[in-house]
Amino acid sequence: MTDTPAASAPPPRAPLFSPEEVERYARHLVLAEIGGPGQQKLKKARMLVVGAGGLGAPALMYLAAAGVGHLTVIDDDEVSLSNLQRQIIHTTAAIGRRKTESAGAFIAALNPHVAFEGINARLTAENALALVGGADVVIDGSDNFSTRYLVSDACALAGVPLVSAALGRFDATVTTLRPHEKAADGTPNPTYRCLFPQPPPAGLVPSCAEAGILGAVAGVAGTLVALEAVRAVVGFGEGLVGRLLMIDTLTMRFETLSYGWDPDNPLTGENPTIKDLSGHRR
Repeated sequence: MTDTPAASAPPPRAPLFSPEEVERYARHLVLAEIGGPGQQKLKKARMLVVGAGGLGAPALMYLAAAGVGHLTVIDDDEVSLSNLQRQIIHTTAAIGRRKTESAGAFIAALNPHVAFEGINARLTAENALALVGGADVVIDGSDNFSTRYLVSDACALAGVPLVSAALGRFDATVTTLRPHEKAADGTPNPTYRCLFPQPPPAGLVPSCAEAGILGAVAGVAGTLVALEAVRAVVGFGEGLVGRLLMIDTLTMRFETLSYGWDPDNPLTGENPTIKDLSGHRR
């Protein structure tokens, strides 16, 4: 008779969070809407942030503080003195440094449990799908319409949720896009092109340098962007899919505009004409 070897005990599972992380995220862990399972989702999440400027700066700070496990930032700009009035992830000592390097240093100091990747480049038709496809959520903090349409098209084609925002002098807008999914009535969720079919003519909308901007407006919108991104990962409350949040700080009014899928939109409409990003190549 041959002895049967005893089955080896499975190796002990590593704890989900270290004692330091439990204390760090304690206020999330006691929220029923987040708790341990939600915080674990955040720890496993990968997010791509397009731009480390006015919107990206506060969004990155709150995402890092929230414990998002991996943050990738793409930006080809350097920190300038005029940025510091609103791009609060950067400091005076960072003037002249790449924004990705400056943001990475801040995030490392804020939360060492977050893996950070900085890409010193512009988002282009050639790299967009690869970058977007590696993320669970994308945040568009860009400051121009060409990038805004590029990232929204790329996210729709890749089936990745996008949180998109824009800034004005005293106003801002925020929305969440999930066109790869359907609404409760069975229709597709809208795309960015359902909301804004065409970009405005060149020169019609003045740049931030030309028109100015109240610095705290970027903080308000960037923080709401971070909230939407956290919501997209954890899944609680009612988000901004199919709704455009409009913020007017001159009158201190927050209003929402509902919008839906346009069957004529060229990306996910009944007869789509945009099937890749070739139209964005210069």
